[in-house]
Amino acid sequence: MIRDDLAGMIESAAQAAMEAGELPQVVLPELVIERPAKREHGDYATNLPMRLARAARANPVDIAKAIAARIPLEGGISAAEVAPPGFINFRLSEPWLAQQVDAIVDAGASFGNITLGNGQKVQVEFVSANPTGPLTAGNGRGAAIGSVLASVLEAAGYDVEREYLVNDAGTQTEIFGRTLVARYQQLLGNDVEIPADGYPGEYMIDIATRLREEFGDKFAGATTDDPPPEMVLRGVDMIVEGIEQDLLRLGVKYDVWYRERWVYDAEHNKQQPANSKQISTYDAAMGVMREQGFLVEKEGALWFASTELGEDKDNVVIRSTGRPTYFASDIAYHYDKFVVRKFDRVIDVWGADHQGHVSRMKAAAQALGVDPSRLDILIYQLVSFRRGEELVRLSKRSGNIVLMRDVVDEVGADAARFFFLSRSADSQMEFDLELAKRQSAENPVYYVQYAHARIAGILTKAGERIASFDDADVSLLAHPMELALVRKMLELPELVQQMARAMEPHHLPHYAGELATAFHAFYTDCRVIDEEDVPLSKARLKLCLAAKIALARALTLMGMSTPERM
Repeated sequence: MIRDDLAGMIESAAQAAMEAGELPQVVLPELVIERPAKREHGDYATNLPMRLARAARANPVDIAKAIAARIPLEGGISAAEVAPPGFINFRLSEPWLAQQVDAIVDAGASFGNITLGNGQKVQVEFVSANPTGPLTAGNGRGAAIGSVLASVLEAAGYDVEREYLVNDAGTQTEIFGRTLVARYQQLLGNDVEIPADGYPGEYMIDIATRLREEFGDKFAGATTDDPPPEMVLRGVDMIVEGIEQDLLRLGVKYDVWYRERWVYDAEHNKQQPANSKQISTYDAAMGVMREQGFLVEKEGALWFASTELGEDKDNVVIRSTGRPTYFASDIAYHYDKFVVRKFDRVIDVWGADHQGHVSRMKAAAQALGVDPSRLDILIYQLVSFRRGEELVRLSKRSGNIVLMRDVVDEVGADAARFFFLSRSADSQMEFDLELAKRQSAENPVYYVQYAHARIAGILTKAGERIASFDDADVSLLAHPMELALVRKMLELPELVQQMARAMEPHHLPHYAGELATAFHAFYTDCRVIDEEDVPLSKARLKLCLAAKIALARALTLMGMSTPERM
């Protein structure tokens, strides 16, 4: 990337100025290179001289002049300009910009890929809703964020595995089982009440009906106090099958569906101590924490002494009843991620209700001997839905929630993904269902996809008049709108780097919109096919192809389709 090349130039220039005695010998701070808000300030800028001023005891402008004078005007950089109070502004060479069209076309579907990750093994776990009912629309936001983040990390050079944790070993599963028995008994004509803390949704009747069709009256003797494990697990499987189908509706696929109960099953612990009795991942994790002195007994329970690691309070891991808490299960699960499966980095994408779980989970990682910086937890906020000015409160079937499948069925997977992704994870968002369906430029999804389809149409029609533009001379591209379009395309690799480092996939929809706008501006100002100037027509057609590649890449990273016609 030209940005990385520029960073190297700036650091080398500063070091050369120090060696020449033009600047005192000081330690260079972390280099910050930004894109100026105003085009007249160049393509890139750095405030390094101002950050060096105190240590160097020199005027920032003088520092800027010393560094700028040693910037080689080559490799795409045409100017290094000093601007008060101590900026250095850089301009890209216009001939170099034009040549990048060839580079983008040559890269094709790999355009935007970088090597930041260097093959590190990363797991992204997202959604992981309890298998006790269908996914809510809020889960859709987590699904979009998690799946797109995984794609971005792959583009950044990481080896990514996508995982869904099926929470099938806790209290909620037990409540699900009791509710399922009640619904099953009702189908048999028995007067059995749904537990007070049970799941009242109609979907439970559907699951019970399917169980009766599959097993007949096999569970006629079942009671809500003691649900048959076979019945409960099959019911959970049915819910999980529905969840998987709902996620596929949204274009989300997983590499691994991990069952929570596996952490308690010794057969699933792939890292067993040599010459010892086989133990579960849970026992192995608790053993490590005990050896490190982080498990203490008090009040009849077993506690994680997290206060020793900076937490405000200790946390129960095994209740006085002898049953592990959800937190204990999560500790074992992360032990499996880091120690058993040996991921270099783990990213959990959680809903806002897990905010209080973040710091203690990082403390638990530390207690397991894992550097907590290897664990990233991305929290996303709530979603509300409206139709224009009207707030949507109810779903079709459940009575009190909006289902993800209903949203996807109404607006389509592409629009759902785009809208779910369009705000930063840490901000609440409003999803306008009517806007998402609108086939006009007001709808950002339609606007972006229409740009791709428009380019496809231009290239198809061009084939009827110009046989080939493979030999196009892109050096002919010099119009401001042509170069503005190239500049916007070249932002994609930098954006991939930024999103991968900061875990901020929400920048993609905005970039796609800006790229579509840049193309429309070019198309308005520049006639693509001019039979009186075939060489320029070929160059502009190749520019169109490059724009199509860049736009398709952005859409693909978002998990969206790239329509050829609209």
